[in-house]
Amino acid sequence: MKKISNWHLLYFTVIFLVFFNSSCKHDDTPQKVSFSGILSTLQIDHPRLLLTDARLKELKTLSLTDTRLKKYVNDVLAQAEKDLTKAPIQHILIGPRLLDKSRECLSRVYNLAFAYRWTGDPRCYKGAVDNMKTVCAFADWNPSHFLDVAEMTHAVAIGYDWLYNYMDQQTRETIKSGLLKLGLAEGKKAYLSNAWWKTSTFNWNQVCNSGLLIGALAVAESNPVDASNILTNALQGLPYALKSYGPDGVWEEGPGYWDYATDYTAYGLSALQTALDSTFNLTKYDGMPETGYFPVYASGPTGYMLNYADVGDFSKLSAPHACMWLSSVYHENQISDFIENQLNTRTANVFHIIWYQPNTSSSLNCDLDRYFDGKVPLFFSRSSWNDPNALFLGAKAGYNQVNHGHLDLGNFEMDALGVRWVRDLGSDDYNLPDYFGMSATSLRWTYYRLNSFSHNVPVLGNKNQNVYATSNFIKHATGVAEPFAIIDFTSAYKDFASSAQRGFKVVDNRKAILVQDEFTLSKACEVSWGITTDATIVLVNSQQAVLTLKGQKMTLKILSPSDASFTAGSAQQAAPQKENLGVQRLWAKTNAAAGKITVAILMLPQWSGTENNFSMDITPLSAW
Repeated sequence: MKKISNWHLLYFTVIFLVFFNSSCKHDDTPQKVSFSGILSTLQIDHPRLLLTDARLKELKTLSLTDTRLKKYVNDVLAQAEKDLTKAPIQHILIGPRLLDKSRECLSRVYNLAFAYRWTGDPRCYKGAVDNMKTVCAFADWNPSHFLDVAEMTHAVAIGYDWLYNYMDQQTRETIKSGLLKLGLAEGKKAYLSNAWWKTSTFNWNQVCNSGLLIGALAVAESNPVDASNILTNALQGLPYALKSYGPDGVWEEGPGYWDYATDYTAYGLSALQTALDSTFNLTKYDGMPETGYFPVYASGPTGYMLNYADVGDFSKLSAPHACMWLSSVYHENQISDFIENQLNTRTANVFHIIWYQPNTSSSLNCDLDRYFDGKVPLFFSRSSWNDPNALFLGAKAGYNQVNHGHLDLGNFEMDALGVRWVRDLGSDDYNLPDYFGMSATSLRWTYYRLNSFSHNVPVLGNKNQNVYATSNFIKHATGVAEPFAIIDFTSAYKDFASSAQRGFKVVDNRKAILVQDEFTLSKACEVSWGITTDATIVLVNSQQAVLTLKGQKMTLKILSPSDASFTAGSAQQAAPQKENLGVQRLWAKTNAAAGKITVAILMLPQWSGTENNFSMDITPLSAW
């Protein structure tokens, strides 16, 4: 037998000790290993998603002197306290969706995990872990409606990452097992089957791809193959939606879905930055540096948004936290300042803290007018940024087949005197039959809130706009004494008109609005100019109406044609549609005729309670 040398004895002793010490570890700290490919820059230690320990320390120091940040932290701690008393989340579908449950889990985990990291309160740690254990014990996260999987994956991944260093091995494995089985495994299946949402151009793309990549980054050091697969697919898919911000930052699905889609853009790209120190150039698409201004301009002085594409009824700007991320990435302080000023009267959430920037100004200095180009171009004009009673006009063009779209080309909304005078009713119940049908014969277009008869658009021949119609702004002027925009929406009315244009002009030193429609009618038909309002309507005569709402008044005058007359009626509908109780419609209707016709309506808020007698001559849109 060969004699074992001292060198060999030492070698085996070292190997034994390394193995012994390794097997006896209880802190389960990830080994300092290197990864290749997409994970080559992985930050091994937890937490690495969105809020690192270094950033948390920075925020804690800043909160000692920054009262605004301290208020945000207290808002979140108060919400976490409420979350501690809530009943366990249940696997209950609402229609096809589990969304309310996944979003509830997301909110609770963020609040409670943040509260524990900020205060060390063990109740918050237990609350976050209990919520994660509950959903990880579900049979599934509803993969048939993949938004549910993405939202729940996001929720559990954040809790796993943020609380990793505080959990024992058994708890970690329980939660990771649920994350892998119910989240990432379903993601791998979806990618293998070429799930439609991977390359979608709207909100499903960002939510599903970003939710999964956050889950992948949470477990990347222990499951690098699965994580790399998910990340590769997500990074391939995200550009399809991110390109939709171009060229100017407008989101074709409207401000409500902009909020949802851009939140997940921020979550996903922020997680990539903190975990991999790279966003893989995903922040460089046209429109992304400007998109934070979209909700700023789309929110009127009343706080109500320009409402299109299934935005909720009377939706107000919710101080979108994605704006905080956008402001920090693109160094646009006015965006974060606007949101932080909104938070003076609203409750902050965790993300307002994560991406917090000290406020630089209590007043905005943005341009009063702005045109946004894109698939659904928009025009905005106002009289002031800092006066809650300011005049505001928001108008849209675009196309009627846009995702979540209504038959509303040329729609507009108007604020003045602290009141939204001209409004949009928003979405109806998504569970109505054929709600998402987009064909010409779809039941969708029989629903009042979705068809032309509820919107602030002309109706020709008592028919909806063409379902497949498109429109665009052909001319606009901003930063002038009388800003204006002109839309060509001929294809919306091609059954009756060979030409159809609508012009908006802010007049009388930004105190009034003119809406002027010009048609060349190829067949005789009635033209009905209509708006939806919560105001009480009094018809002074056939060509003048006075609207009264919240103690304020606005006068509307028909300037053209001379045979047009105002009529008023209710917007109320029967269930199961939303009933629109108390909502009114004001129509200006012409006699049926063919040929050229101009319908011009002047809208005159009664500033300081006095009758506004401003009048003006009508000039053709071609002369604007």
